Formats: sequence, structure tokens, C-alpha cells
Amino acid sequence: MRATAEPVEGNKVKLSVEVEETEVDKVLDEAVRTLSRQVRVPGFRPGKVPRRVLEARMGGAVALRTEALREALPDFYARAVVDSEIDPITSPEIDITGGEESGPVSFDAVVEVRPVISVPGYAGLQVTVPSPLVTEAEVDAQVDRLRDQEAELVVVDRPAIDGDHVTIDVHGTDASGTEVVGVDDFVYEVGSASVVPELDAELRGATVGRVLAFSATPPGGQEIAFRVLVKEVQEKHLPEVTDDWAAENSDFETVEALRADLSTRIGRMKVVQTQLARRDNTVGALVELVDDEVVPDVLVDQELGERVHDLGHRLEQQRITLEQFLTVTGRGEEDLLEEIRVDARRAVKADLALRAVAEAEDLQVSPEEFEAELAAMAERMSTTVEALRHQLDHAGRTGAVRSEQRKAKALTWLLDHVELVDENGTPVSREDLETDQGVEGEATDDTTGEVGAEAVTATSEDAEPADDQSDGVSGSGPERENEDEE
Repeated sequence: MRATAEPVEGNKVKLSVEVEETEVDKVLDEAVRTLSRQVRVPGFRPGKVPRRVLEARMGGAVALRTEALREALPDFYARAVVDSEIDPITSPEIDITGGEESGPVSFDAVVEVRPVISVPGYAGLQVTVPSPLVTEAEVDAQVDRLRDQEAELVVVDRPAIDGDHVTIDVHGTDASGTEVVGVDDFVYEVGSASVVPELDAELRGATVGRVLAFSATPPGGQEIAFRVLVKEVQEKHLPEVTDDWAAENSDFETVEALRADLSTRIGRMKVVQTQLARRDNTVGALVELVDDEVVPDVLVDQELGERVHDLGHRLEQQRITLEQFLTVTGRGEEDLLEEIRVDARRAVKADLALRAVAEAEDLQVSPEEFEAELAAMAERMSTTVEALRHQLDHAGRTGAVRSEQRKAKALTWLLDHVELVDENGTPVSREDLETDQGVEGEATDDTTGEVGAEAVTATSEDAEPADDQSDGVSGSGPERENEDEE
């Protein structure tokens, strides 16, 4: 089989395919064998019906050939896609141009392909991330949290301030005068905003014996007229930070050792936060370089469909209906779809941009890397590499695997080259993003899913996994099918 590709109008490509007569004959023979097993003809056992009989029942040799070609064209097209290395994003329009009755077969397939874009400025991106460095104030805050657990409440004779604990009687009535709130000797921390914000505002500066009257509306409720009696004001007394206190309330004998451990723990957390922010913000900065005009609506629609499908699947697993989800989140269906569409467009932009970076930097996938990826995929799908390879080739998705690997390399390249600064514009050293084990904590092998790149679609209607995926990818690959069937 020979296939050539040429661009046509818009973002479309025309594949011109020629299939040798010997390949067509194999297809016809296979069609005859299949029909012979399926058709019931008096006087013939299943699988033993002669070809001439089948042709007669179908309306002649041409009719049989037409049916065989109809079944074989998707496979011929998929092979042509692999051979010509194009990247279709829609179903093809196929027109048989020769060989409908005899001899070799030729056909044209016009299909829209993924656009190849450029992202000027990708090499000079500046990304803002949280500083991974630990400050003394952050360690002090953690020490104070430990001290707060051992704090004592002491009665004071002064107006209440934030952080104080006040003992109050709280009563409230609705519009009809019915009491809907009634609690005596309620201990409340001023400034916690755990009841209604108006309560904190009234308590600030209040003294013992004062009666507070105000109206407020709790979330989701009706307006309530409150009357609050202040009965006692207590302030927290935190224990003094000494070695004895550290030994009694931690695993360390000294304050210095405790602070060193807290600094290490905070540092690890901040490194992870900075790594995640570097990754997300790098993708976000890259997306900003992509114009909306270059994003095909068909890709956005496909991504939207996949995300809606995944949402429905997750809700089903949690035994929640879409209507219940919308009610709990306080959104309408159109609002939800618009939110998902915005994320879908961002994902498509990221996909196109990473492909552009991979092309601009000539980031290639070696045969060894490709084979390793196939092996990992096969293991996840509980199948063999050979079966998976056949499945990918048959569906015309082999190139998609390499594309995903190239995009992962593109993101790694960007993470290694973007300029990092903290919220104050101070440069962030990459050395500060390493853990004490010397390796970064972020996962760089899951880049495609997070940035919304296209998932590998390895199946077609008639090619399913031997044993029979999802935040942010389009396509219905074999891993996604596994998830749907669980």
C-alpha cells in the first residue's frame, strides 16, 4: 500500500492511497471466510458455503467486493495515517477513486489535522512561584501553634479583643418572634467568625455585663435578631518557650533542636508547593502565548466531551446524580459547561504549545524510550507489548504515543529553562527546589494529563484491549475503557 499526503483548504490534508490487488484479494478472501461462517445456506455447513453461492446471495461479485471494501477501508485508512505521519483530529471523508469492481483499489481521504503553531517567547518565560525558603516567622508560627495547644485561659478585666475567649448567652428570634437560637454559657473565640461575622464585630471592645443587640443572616438562612450577654472575658496565656517546655511537649530536648526540625518540615512542604506551582504556572504562562484563533473548535469540543464524560463517571462512582451535584455546588448546567469549556480550551492550548516547543527544540523520542513506554502501557493494561503495538497500529494511534512522550520532554525542557522568581521578584534558585534526597518531588511523567494533552486513543470500533483513563485529556484510550468498565 502506498499513501501520499498533500495540504488542501483550511487545516485539512488529502491522503491519496493505493492498495495493491494482492492486498485487496486477501481482504476479499477474509470477507468470504467470514460470510461463509455467518450465512446459513440449506445444503451447506457453516464455513463451507462456496464463494459463488455467497456472491449470488449478495447480488453478484461486485456487491461482495463492495461489502469487503466497506469493512476494510477503515483499516487501510489507519495504516495510511501511520505511514504518512499525519495527525487527524476529525473523521475522514473517504472517496473511492478506483478499483470498485476489480484490480487495485485507490481512494482519497480528506481529514482535518492538528494545526502546527509557533509560540514566540517560550524560551524567555518568567514564572512566579512561592519562595521555597523558610523564614524565622514561619518557624515562630509553628512554635506558637504548639504553645497554643498548652495555653491557659485567664480571666481579664478589659474589653474583648481578637483571640480572647468570651463566655456569652446567645439568643435569637426570627421575623415572627419565635426563638430559633438559645445557648447559655457559650464559650466563643473572638475573631473566629464561626457563627456570623456580625457577632465578632459586636464582641470586639465589649466588656462584661454588656448586652449586644444586632441582626444577621446566617448562610442559607433567614434574618435573625440576636441578643448577646457578655458574661466573662478570658485571654490566652501561652507557655514560655524553654528547653523544659520543648522536652515536655515534643520529641526534642531543646528549643534549638525543635526549631531545626520544624524548619526542615516546613522546608519540605514549601519545596513541594513551589515545584507544583512551577509546573502549573509554567504551563499557564505558555498557554498565554497561544492565540485563540489558532485553536480548532473541534479539539475544544472533543476535550469538553471527555471532561464531561469523566465528571459523569466520577459522579456515578460516588452515587451522585448530576442534578444533585449542581444543587450542592450552586451552579446551573450551562454555567458548569462553560466552566468546563474554559478548562478544555486551556488544555488544548497547552497541548498545541507543548507540541510547538518539542518541534522548535527538536526534542525526539529514541526507539528505546518508545519501547519502554509501550512496555509500561502494556503492563498497566494487562496485555502484551505485541498486542498493544498491533492495537495502536490498527487504530492509527502509534504516533500519538510518541507525541505524548515529546510533549513530556517539552514540559521538562521548559521547567529547566524558565526564569523563576518569588512573589517579591527575587530569583529562585533551582538548587532550592531539591529535596534532601537530591531529587525533585514533582512527577514529570504525568505531564500530559495535567496540562490537558491528548490521551493516546488506541482503540477503534473493532479493536478492543485484550483484557478488556481521565484530569484533562481527550480521547477514549484503552486505559479509559478499563476505568469505565470497573
